[in-house]
Amino acid sequence: MKISQLAKLTNVPNKTIRYYEDIDLLPKASRNDNGYRQYGDSDVERLIFIRRCRELQIPIEQIKMLIEVQSDKSSPCREVDALIERQLSNVRNTIAELTLLEKTLHKLSTCCPNDFVGECEILKNLQQ
Repeated sequence: MKISQLAKLTNVPNKTIRYYEDIDLLPKASRNDNGYRQYGDSDVERLIFIRRCRELQIPIEQIKMLIEVQSDKSSPCREVDALIERQLSNVRNTIAELTLLEKTLHKLSTCCPNDFVGECEILKNLQQ
């Protein structure tokens, strides 16, 4: 299949597919006689895997590691478990930071009963 078909099947833009090839996340596509890239079912599977990992905000270097460990089906999945635990911890930290940010913004949004910038409690709070 051509890159446009792969993009449609996997919901990954053509440009991103080419980028993944450039950084060796996706194997370089073979070329047919007219120079068009040709992809197969394994490319579809790999690209869906990559897309799902990116949706989980797993960094590209970590995705490369996940792809690599998949090559040995009998190896222990400690590395995979550890990677997911780290990612979960990162997400939890981000949630905590965003929760604090939301509280701060809410407090600011409700602290100013004044109508003029010269008396604006929000601006005064931001200067402290």
